[in-house]
Parts: sequence; structure tokens; C-alpha cells
Amino acid sequence: MGDRPSPRCEREEVAPQVSKLSSIDDPDDLRALPPEELPALAEEIREFLVSKVSRSGGHLGPNLGVVELTLALHRVFDSPREPIVWDTGHQAYVHKMLTGRQDGFDELKRRGGLSGYPSRSESEHDWSESSHASASLSYVDGLAKAFEITGDPRPVVGVIGDGALTGGMAWEALNNIAESSRPVVIVVNDNGWSYQPTIGGVATRLAALRLTPTYERTLGRMKETISKTPVVGGVMYDALHGMKVGIKDVLAPQGMFSELGLKYVGPVDGHDVAALERALRLAKDFGSPVIVHAVTQKGKGYGPAEADKEDRLHGPGAFDVLTGKALAAASTSWTDVFADEMVEIGTERADVAAITAAMLYPTGLAAFKAKFPGRTFDVGIAEQHALTSAAGMAMAGVHPVVALYSTFLNRAIDQLIMDIALHRLGVTICLDRAGVTGNDGPSHNGVWDMALVNAVPGIHIGAPRDGARLRALLREAVDIEDAPTLLRWNKGSLPPDTDAVRSATGYDVLSQGPRPDLALVSIGGLAPVAVEAAELLAERGISVTVYDPRWVVPVAGELIEELARHSCVVTLEDGLRQGGIGSAITQALRDQDTFVPTREVGLPCVFPDHASRGEVLAEFGLDAQSLSDQLATWYARQHGPHSAAPVAVSKALSEGD
Repeated sequence: MGDRPSPRCEREEVAPQVSKLSSIDDPDDLRALPPEELPALAEEIREFLVSKVSRSGGHLGPNLGVVELTLALHRVFDSPREPIVWDTGHQAYVHKMLTGRQDGFDELKRRGGLSGYPSRSESEHDWSESSHASASLSYVDGLAKAFEITGDPRPVVGVIGDGALTGGMAWEALNNIAESSRPVVIVVNDNGWSYQPTIGGVATRLAALRLTPTYERTLGRMKETISKTPVVGGVMYDALHGMKVGIKDVLAPQGMFSELGLKYVGPVDGHDVAALERALRLAKDFGSPVIVHAVTQKGKGYGPAEADKEDRLHGPGAFDVLTGKALAAASTSWTDVFADEMVEIGTERADVAAITAAMLYPTGLAAFKAKFPGRTFDVGIAEQHALTSAAGMAMAGVHPVVALYSTFLNRAIDQLIMDIALHRLGVTICLDRAGVTGNDGPSHNGVWDMALVNAVPGIHIGAPRDGARLRALLREAVDIEDAPTLLRWNKGSLPPDTDAVRSATGYDVLSQGPRPDLALVSIGGLAPVAVEAAELLAERGISVTVYDPRWVVPVAGELIEELARHSCVVTLEDGLRQGGIGSAITQALRDQDTFVPTREVGLPCVFPDHASRGEVLAEFGLDAQSLSDQLATWYARQHGPHSAAPVAVSKALSEGD
């Protein structure tokens, strides 16, 4: 009897926890919440982020760091009427959650699902969907100018990380914003990181704030000062000025902004919603350009992210929630092969150096830096500077290897042409994530590189089909001292090495057909697709020989002579057809007065949407089955019923669509 629970205990039940997050469909719901409920909401948002991203992969660390900042922004500003523009956009997940898109996180970054970046097609709250860093303030400047022209006094907000301030474009925009009196609020999300810890002079100035022994006291004084500051124009300026002078001698992070003529509020604790709201309201009501400096912690609130010293779980794939460790076993990647070979080359040659633009780990240069720190240079988010700095190094007898994401080379084409190629300098550019990358979406699919660089005079472009060829081409590239070289590979898993059945100067033969019916020229990592398509076409009676040019530009004369012996020539690449390598090969055939029928297979001139790499390739007919189907039909149409290969034509016509 003594162990029996009392009737009162039997009746007691634990009340189910009410989700605050699920009650928010738009920012109006958020603004209706009393301030005391915001910490619990922030905790729930972090749990939601970890749960959803652990299943799909995505950008975790940056979003964990901006939870309170995003809450404050949407409580102070009336989005979408008052635009909030996110720089890069990989930290906009919380923004999406507060603007009606919580349900979409189950399909994050999957085909037809939620984009991993802001997307104008998803929501009117997303003003820009470009995920390239350092551009937000230029958008903001343009929006503010347009509103001024139309007599609209609404404010515009730009949220930019300290890492993005290493990009020159941000300072070009600041230069214009500072000379105006337009209502622009610039929020500097200062966490000391871009992808890895932020480097450079800007970072040093901001780090002075975070590292000073008086930092915590300063944040406390700032919070107290802001909370007592009336939101009145004239008094507002005095408060700003007083805050600036009050910490100038100790920290002086605002000097680089105030010297431009920009008013400055901060530093503000980026995880204190009340302090952030007050600072943002002061800035909003001032009515002219103001910098709000928020100090945040990347990976905040999730132990594995806070403890991760390499990238704070910046953009993981699916992972275990308890440990933060990846669920899938890591396989050897293209990047791994490049990383290993760079170390080997660096060991053999003291004149080889490495440059990257805030992508030391993602591009594979971390191992090179560990062994050769004096020959490794991370220039921050500054691709233009990276290439011209490389030109200077080459002028002085060093061979620089510049490692970038393919899509980020777009920003530095002028420097490649005018600063490197014009001077015939030996600079090697290595592009990771080239071609179709998949889930990161339109701005990260690196489909432009070959079409853009194909027009650069004197350049050598290499597209390795596997790891062995990557190693060989990289060694050949650093031996070229009188012209720029470019190598590119995709994000997909590294395929097994494909040995040539025959090699000659300027090309390898990967699959030899018994007759010269069709020549299929495969560019880079699509070699397995080309070989499989050749096998499928052989079943239809069409003989296909698959060629890998290795160096795709300049087009080898020996390859053109070989191709001219075939009835048809097809090129296959996971870049744009318009101006791509297929166009270069077709032009080379024409230049030799060889008018064999040609077909360029690649991507149309579009922005491929987010989906898996395989799904995007299949969408555009770049998988083996789709390729064989379209080539069988095309081949039949070229030759007609009186072809020299009637059996092949008959089968193709009967099986084609």
C-alpha cells in the first residue's frame, strides 16, 4: 500500500509543449510575441535547424549563428515592404522559417523543394537569390536609389558577414552609400568566419574587438547605452557619436566605417534580441546610412558545431545529431586527389605556390598550407585580386596555382584575360565544383567556365576524366610557363580510373568501335557516361569510338584528323553548349575544310535549378540512356535510308523517338 501512488499523482499529466515556431506563419506573428517568449523561440529554432539539416545536409553553422539577429530584424523591419537583403544567403534559413516556409525544410535542397539560398520564386520576402558574396550592399544601394527616385522613404537593410567585407565590391558599394542620406541600414554579422576564419586587414580590425580583455564590459556598456537612447533624430546622432568616442581608444573597430562618413552602432551582442532590436530601431529611425555591428558566434547553441575548429559545420551533408559526424563514409573525391598531388609537386618544386579565395579547405589546399605555409595565400573573398596577385607572382618567377570554385571564376574573367593571358604568364587555375554540381542550385552549378575561358587567347584548358589524369594534367600545367592553364573537375564522387585502349598525341581512345560510324568526344568527368552510351549504341548497330582529348583547348590537330575520318562527330560536356568545347572542336573541323556532320551535347543556356547531380544531368539528356537515344535518332536522320551503314540506320529509325 505504501508504494501505491496517490490519486493526485495518478491524475497528473505532463502538459504537451506548445510549439512557438509552428505558430509563426509570417513576421506579423513574430512581432505579436511578447519579448519574454523570444529566448524559448530561439532555442526551438536551433533544434529545428539541427534536426532538418542533419537529414538533408545544408548550411548549419552560419544559420545557428544568426537566430537572434534574424528575429530582431523581422521584429523591427516590415518585410517584404522594407527589403532585407542577405549577402551570400546561406545564412537565410531562419529568415525562411519566419516567412512561411517551415514545411519546406523536409525537402531542403532537393529537386522541387526548398532552395538552400534565398529564392525570388519561393517568396516575396527574398529580394535577391545570388549566393555570391560581397554583392548585397550594391543591391541595397540600388534599391535605396530607386525608392528615392519614386519618393518612397522606406528603409533598406543589407546583412553582410565580416568575411564578405574582404570582397572589394562591398567597399565599392559602401563608398556610394556613405555619400548619400538615404535610409540604409547595414548589419555587419561579425563572427570571425567566412567559410574558415576570416583573414586580412578587415578581419584584424574586427578581431581587435573580439579579443580585447574589455570586450565583455564593452558589450555591457553598449547594451546599457542603447537601452537609454531616445529614438529621436538629433539625439540619436549624439548617442551614436558618444558611443563611438566612448570605445574608440580601446577597440576602434568602427574607424574603418566612420572614416567613410558612416554612422556606427555597436558592438552589439548578436545573441541578445532586446539589444539588437533597440540598436536596429535606432538605426532605422535615424533615416540615413548606419552600420549596426553585431558580434555573433558561428554554430551557436549546438555543441558539435561550436567545437568544430575547421568550419563549425558550415555546410555538412547528412549527419548524426548527437555527434555532428557525417552519416555517409567519406569516399575519395576529386578534391582529395588534387590536394595530395599539390603536396607532392610542392615538395619537388620550391617555385610552386598556392592561392585561394576564402576556400582553403573546400578546394583542397589545407594540406599544402600545413606543409608549406610560406607558399600558401588565402586572399579572402577576392577572386579578382587573387588572379592579378598570381600574375605578379608569375612575373617574378614563381608558378602560382589558384584554386577556386568554378562558379566564382566568373567574377575574375577580366583579370584572367588582361592581367594573365595578355602577359603570357604561367599561372595555373584549378576549378573545383565545375559543371553540374547539383543541390546548391543555379548560382553554384559551374556550367560557365569552359564557355567563358574558351575565348581567352593562348590559354590551355584541361578536363581530367579521372584521378590519374588529374595528377598528370596538373603536373603538365605547372610546367607551362608562357601561358595560363586551367583545369576543372566536378563535385561528384571520383570515378574509377578509365584506362585508354589506345593513346596518341593529343588524345586517348577510351572505346574503339569496329567502324568509323560515330566519333564521341567526351570532356572530363563524363567519360563513364560516354563509354556506357557507346555500348548502348553498339546494341543498335551503331559503331562508336570514344575519345578523350585531355587538353581540350587548344584543340589538337591530330584529334581533328582522327575525327574527320568518321561519318559523324558528337561532343559531350557538362558545360554550356553555347561557346563550349564542342563549339571549338566543330570550328576546328571547319577550319580544316572538313564538313562532317557534328552535334554538340551539353547544357542549354540556362541556370540549372537545385537537384542532385544525376537528376540535373538526366534533365538535360546527359545520362547514358538519354544520350544513346538522342544520338541514335540524330545519326539516322543524318544518313537516311541510303546510308553506307543501312543496318545501323534501320535499327536507329525503328528504335528512335
